[in-house]
Amino acid sequence: MAIVETIRNAWMIKDLRRRVLLTLLFLVLFRLGAFIPVPGVDIAEISKIASSAGILGMLNLFSGGSLLNFGLLSLGVLPYINASIILNLLQMVIPRLKEMAKEEGEAGRRKLAQWTRYMSVGLGVLEAIFFIVYLERSGVSILPDTFLTRVVITLTLTAGALITLWIGEVITEKGIGNGVSLIIFVGIVARLLPGVIEMVGLIGSGELPVPELILVLAISVLIIGGVVTAYTAERKVPVQYAKRVVGRRMYGGQSTFIPLRLIQAGVLPIIFAQAVLMLPVTLAGFIPALQGFAELFYSGTSWAYNLLLFFLIIFFTYFYTSISFNPTELADNLQKYGGFVPGVRPGPGTATYFQRILSHISLPAAVFLGILAILPNFFMPVLGVSGTRFLFGGTSILIVVGVALETVRQIEAFMVMRHYEGFLK
Repeated sequence: MAIVETIRNAWMIKDLRRRVLLTLLFLVLFRLGAFIPVPGVDIAEISKIASSAGILGMLNLFSGGSLLNFGLLSLGVLPYINASIILNLLQMVIPRLKEMAKEEGEAGRRKLAQWTRYMSVGLGVLEAIFFIVYLERSGVSILPDTFLTRVVITLTLTAGALITLWIGEVITEKGIGNGVSLIIFVGIVARLLPGVIEMVGLIGSGELPVPELILVLAISVLIIGGVVTAYTAERKVPVQYAKRVVGRRMYGGQSTFIPLRLIQAGVLPIIFAQAVLMLPVTLAGFIPALQGFAELFYSGTSWAYNLLLFFLIIFFTYFYTSISFNPTELADNLQKYGGFVPGVRPGPGTATYFQRILSHISLPAAVFLGILAILPNFFMPVLGVSGTRFLFGGTSILIVVGVALETVRQIEAFMVMRHYEGFLK
């Protein structure tokens, strides 16, 4: 009954209700756009190669589940993700970009966002060309077989990527949750019913014994529990505010705490690590000699793929934690308003203290995410359940749970602002 009362209270908040409905509307529009066919390609032929789907199966995850339909929005958020990775990595080697991100405030971030959009257009064109080349080499016919048809397909897919980016930005600004993450989330969840139907068929045919299915489901439940625990875990740093007199009133003197989440970067390390591993696959679409090398990176059961995925998740966890949390700025704000951590010197001493805590909690968080991402890639083949058949792989389950928790946190924040109790206790 408590959860029903919480949902009812959330629905009573007009602004929250409007944001939720707007988010649902645009996610539905995205799913509908995924089924608008691109001219010049036979979807039936794509479905045939999708059954073996190697590379396409991996790329389909980041297109929001629409790539195998080869619809208007087939590229999804893939160009935007790649553009974001490039610009964020460039901040490490170009000081000017780092200054724009951290020191110029909102104006600098808006300029970087604009550059990301421009780069997304260029990458969208390149990735559209890659898909056309890959489909043709896989035996899919382009009709009519002319240069103009290929230009039309390229422009259509690029325009669809920009529409998807616009949908994601609208959801982020006027809806609930991170729009790009929600698009990927919806694409994974959209495969829920087909996945259940396929598993029922495998059980009926005897290809998936019931005991093995129960074991896999039990392991999945444990993984979900571990992810929820990790995403909700936080280190509470006590903060004391000194008393100060303003006019005839006294302010401060109370104690509070600053919560440092175990996983500061959310699901971004997982998404970006997977996107980086798709680079060899993309290059192989243009250079046939790299095809065997690319298959090594795409195969979820290869040691090379899983080791690279593990270390890339660790790298991006540290990288995005440093971007999303600025200990120096936090320490300066605390000192400005009369706050201090008991037993720690204000200013640089407090910044060093926060940085040390982040270093301590980032390593176990990164290792935890990395292990959870690669673990199912090993136990599924042992049980005879392929990653493409089973409903949730390691990456998918991490993204689904992470995005769901992030969205619930935002809904809870709206409710707490209006003195309602939130979902998370």
